[in-house]
Amino acid sequence: MAKVGKKYAESVKLVDKAKLYDPAEALEIACQTSKAKFDETIEVHIRLGVDSRHADQQVRGAVVLPNGTGKKIKTLVFTKGDKVQAALDAGADYVGDKEYVDKIMTENWFDFDVVIASPDMMGVIGRLGKVLGPKGLMPSPKAGTVTPDVAKAVTEAKAGKIEYRLDKTNIIHCPIGKASFGAEKLAENFDTLLGAVIKAKPAAAKGQYIKSCVIASTMGPGIKINQAKLG
Repeated sequence: MAKVGKKYAESVKLVDKAKLYDPAEALEIACQTSKAKFDETIEVHIRLGVDSRHADQQVRGAVVLPNGTGKKIKTLVFTKGDKVQAALDAGADYVGDKEYVDKIMTENWFDFDVVIASPDMMGVIGRLGKVLGPKGLMPSPKAGTVTPDVAKAVTEAKAGKIEYRLDKTNIIHCPIGKASFGAEKLAENFDTLLGAVIKAKPAAAKGQYIKSCVIASTMGPGIKINQAKLG
């Protein structure tokens, strides 16, 4: 059996593995289990009763968390013309055209967290699909990262907009802030994310939609949520 660290062992004692917690209580405990020397991220893992292999059962979108994520977001914007200055004025970290496509392809450069593109640039960045796609960075109209209003997209990204999407095992993994936020602010972010996921329920989804939900700090144990409390 793998040996666990002393701090993790202490955190595990705070969680009853057999219990299903109310979200508010789970968030309180998640903050208590955050014992690392850095400000741990609190993450939510939601298993859905859909099949991501079917196009009509995809769940994907984006939502602005009311209290942000606690992370400084670096944005890369692909655009041209007067939108370049608009993106820079909104606080974009990098704005350009083909030069950034080449930089990513030849230098394996990834010093950014969000990629935004105006629709007229999709032909230019199409070949980045194979490198940005697996990292979840490829711009998408559903996530609001392919848009004529690149300045608004930059502002939202900086304010704490996160993208949620199913992985191959039908689970959504999302950060909802830092342990230092405290349970109340994390609860506001959690409710906002959950509301967006519920609203995005595909018409083709049958049976129980939210199968399970687990909250955890970066280095802490998972805390199971009572689905009956999730609406």
